[in-house]
Amino acid sequence: MPRFDVTVAGELNVDLILYGLPTELPPERELLANRMVLTLGSSSAIVAHNLASLGSHVGFQSLIGSDDLGQIALNHLRDGGVDVSKVRCSDGRQSGLTVILYHDSGRKILTYPGTIAELTIADLNLDYLADSRHFHLASFYLQSRLRPDVPDLFKRMKAAGLTTSLDTNDDPEDRWGDDLREVLRHVDIFLPNAREACRITATEDVESAVQQLANLVPLVVVKLGRDGALACRAKDKMRSPAISVDAVDPVGAGDSFDAGFLHQYLKGGDLASCLASGNLAAALSVTRPGGTEAFRDKPHRDRFLREHAPAASSRALSS
Repeated sequence: MPRFDVTVAGELNVDLILYGLPTELPPERELLANRMVLTLGSSSAIVAHNLASLGSHVGFQSLIGSDDLGQIALNHLRDGGVDVSKVRCSDGRQSGLTVILYHDSGRKILTYPGTIAELTIADLNLDYLADSRHFHLASFYLQSRLRPDVPDLFKRMKAAGLTTSLDTNDDPEDRWGDDLREVLRHVDIFLPNAREACRITATEDVESAVQQLANLVPLVVVKLGRDGALACRAKDKMRSPAISVDAVDPVGAGDSFDAGFLHQYLKGGDLASCLASGNLAAALSVTRPGGTEAFRDKPHRDRFLREHAPAASSRALSS
């Protein structure tokens, strides 16, 4: 039997989240936030952490710098039950950092890539990653030095008998290069949000984007935020509505959806139950600041899942 249910390769950094800033951010002014949170960030790490919190056995590989922020992120992930024995530390380098600024009309997301952009395939132990049932990668566009080798990485994982999934997240350059299509040849589950799906396919219509992507990938699952999620396998589509909760912070909700979906998928769940599990995890995530704090709070997590799971599992609709 494989050592892990899921292995994840990707970025590892913290999020600094500032709340209550004014809508306008004029230069040379000292502006005050009314609350802040320093928590585990990065799509790859949030997925890994929340999968482990849900009960999956997870192995994780990444590259961090020899700084306090890298250690904070690493410790947070380790405390969440993820195996981090193969995470590498690069002496003299700085770990990545994301700063999220909240104001009344929305948020701004600023990322310093640091070691996120320096991870290469030589930093990865492929035998470790292959000792699993499933392989997941996120933040394709942020990992600039790994990106040319991602198609081969996925090909190797498939050859080793793993199922695979990918969540590209945003492209900071907003170019959405054609090299993604080579990666998708080796992906079993593609997990973009609606904007990403439309940008990748150069269309403004989500339904059209989903159908185009379904011609490339066996299963496409598009996250629709407050509208839940839409899945497409060949010509069959299924929608699953979101769970209504009092949202504190949407940071990491999409990554939490990925964790919930994959956790149920690896338990052998059908598509409806996987979508419900994804929406349940996303709803849990938004009840606390950041992408992992709701999962770290075990009493809160267990109570939320117990109370909301029955409703989540009964609402997927085929079309």
